[in-house]
Amino acid sequence: QVQVVESGGGLVQAGGSLRLSCAASGRTFSIYAMGWFRQAPGKDREFVATISRKGSVTYYADSVKGRFTISRDNAKNSVDLQMNNLKPEDTAVYYCAADAGVVVFTTPNRYPYWGQGTQVTVSS
Repeated sequence: QVQVVESGGGLVQAGGSLRLSCAASGRTFSIYAMGWFRQAPGKDREFVATISRKGSVTYYADSVKGRFTISRDNAKNSVDLQMNNLKPEDTAVYYCAADAGVVVFTTPNRYPYWGQGTQVTVSS
């Protein structure tokens, strides 16, 4: 089992940047594919980005492609989400999730391990 904790959320103006971090503990971090998801008020949790065990494969939601970058450091048991050119519609609680599988998934129900989330608010 793995535990994950997000950090780095906050309030930023449109066009600004934030970097979210996810620290993992427990079982060997490198066996987990990692994903970032977000949930805005009144909406379903949606996929943002995911990265494979070794970091060689990444996928992004169309809405963030070209603006967000996911990366991981297996030596530090961490995965980051660099968010640039933020828009008000990016406002949501952002969650880090882990899945002990070879295949990377973009659907939330394929990830059994979740953090508590960190709030990102983008003002216009």
